Amino acid sequence: MLDLELLRSFVSVVEAGGFTRAGERVHRTQSTVSQQIRRLEEDLGQTLLNRDGREVTPTEAGERLLSYARRLLALAEEARDVVARPGPDGAVKLGIPEDFAAYRLAKLLAAFSRAHPDLRLDVRADQSLNLKRDIERGDLDLALLKRGVDETRTAIAAWPEQVYWVTSKSHPVSLEARSVPLIGFPLGCIYRSRAIHALEAAGRAWHMAYTSSSLAAIQAAVAAGMGLSILSEMSVQAEHRVLTAREGFAPIDRTEVALLASPNASPATLRLADRLAEFCEKVQAKAA
Repeated sequence: MLDLELLRSFVSVVEAGGFTRAGERVHRTQSTVSQQIRRLEEDLGQTLLNRDGREVTPTEAGERLLSYARRLLALAEEARDVVARPGPDGAVKLGIPEDFAAYRLAKLLAAFSRAHPDLRLDVRADQSLNLKRDIERGDLDLALLKRGVDETRTAIAAWPEQVYWVTSKSHPVSLEARSVPLIGFPLGCIYRSRAIHALEAAGRAWHMAYTSSSLAAIQAAVAAGMGLSILSEMSVQAEHRVLTAREGFAPIDRTEVALLASPNASPATLRLADRLAEFCEKVQAKAA
């Protein structure tokens, strides 16, 4: 296989007419470029350049290679461009919490993709803790996540969230239990930390009875009566019963849904952000 870096140096030497000027073009020293040409000549078993005098010119074999080298380099650049920019609209990496993924958001995203066939949409449902980390380090273009209302990062938009304690409707957990069995997402979930804080503030003992990164599994465990959980309003199911402040379980407050974008968000990313903001506004209005 021909080495593209060696071919690039070879073409640069021919076009620049010398090793020093070619080195400047490919950001290599003159000696490095000279070594690369020798390696290419050894690989092909042919002398590619005439080194007589101050000007460097291609041999007959070098002239035959030159057109192929240019075509191979152009094809490599074309391949890089196609992979890096899959379409006129590019790609958008979106992170969403799982309860939104399991709700009507899938229909919105599918409709958005159909309306923008040149856009590659990469959606990942995950814990808000992971989504926050990835949007901060640039691994996501856009993120819809749960957070505390005291978070400092500026959001495109944010909406207060309705979050409730729930138990099973048919197999409710005894509220007089010495230790409250909790069902929730793994460590780092804002719901989990708020539930634990609320119980400890009330002087209640607790233990984790069921932990899962799947919203469906958590909903099923609550319905089966394995313990109590905190769920957003859209995640509460018919098999669940919402607990009240009179029973010692007031709704959890000071959480919000926030829409965050990367600092260099593309026009396609901002168009999708507008659609997500409209969706969240409708969900908020319905909840009110």
